[in-house]
Amino acid sequence: MPRHDRLDALRGAAIVWMAVFHLCFDLNHFGWLQPRQDFYADPFWTLQRSAIVSLFLFCAGVSQAVALAAGQGWGRFWRRWAQVAGCALLVSAGSALMFPQSWISFGVLHAIALMLVLGRLLAPLPGPVLVALGAVLLVLPQVTAHPVFDSRWTNWVGLVTRKPVTEDYVPLLPWWGVMLWGQAAGRWLLARRAHVLTGRLPRAGRPMAVLGRWSLSFYMLHQPVLIGLLMAASTMRA
Repeated sequence: MPRHDRLDALRGAAIVWMAVFHLCFDLNHFGWLQPRQDFYADPFWTLQRSAIVSLFLFCAGVSQAVALAAGQGWGRFWRRWAQVAGCALLVSAGSALMFPQSWISFGVLHAIALMLVLGRLLAPLPGPVLVALGAVLLVLPQVTAHPVFDSRWTNWVGLVTRKPVTEDYVPLLPWWGVMLWGQAAGRWLLARRAHVLTGRLPRAGRPMAVLGRWSLSFYMLHQPVLIGLLMAASTMRA
């Protein structure tokens, strides 16, 4: 499947933003940020998190449109999906060790794994239908909720009455709407403005494109590396 450097670079930018955000979170966790920050309620941090997740999911949607246009078969799709799903399970296991009271049961990788399958099944739908469905998914959690979705085993739907206590929470609703919009945008660009995706990338942006091609590996490794370095620094400091 051909690479689209501009899309890879956009994904790489999201990765860098995420890494900086997580570095700040880790510094705060180890008590190195003063004054202490509230990453769960302060809009400065919560809005950044929403923007980062939105950029990731939008890129994932565009990538799915690109893969389908390139003729990606179900076999290759399932191989890639298994990588994402396997990493999601590792994230759950790792978070359970570090945050046993707030481990990640449905974070961004869990969401992407589910959304990839659903998006693939809806691929035959026209682009405007995907846009309309995405809008409905984005609005639905704002107008309806039920306590049945508040348990750890059902909150992945997103129609919760209260946000669960977890280190990462990216439910199907409303976030699938963002990926559907990315899928529709990717399809439209390939049909009418293909140069936006296929055009040459300036030399300065090429390292970001390389990083974007290895986004899953970077995602899985960056937090263990950051936390390990900060733990070592804390030990030396003590």
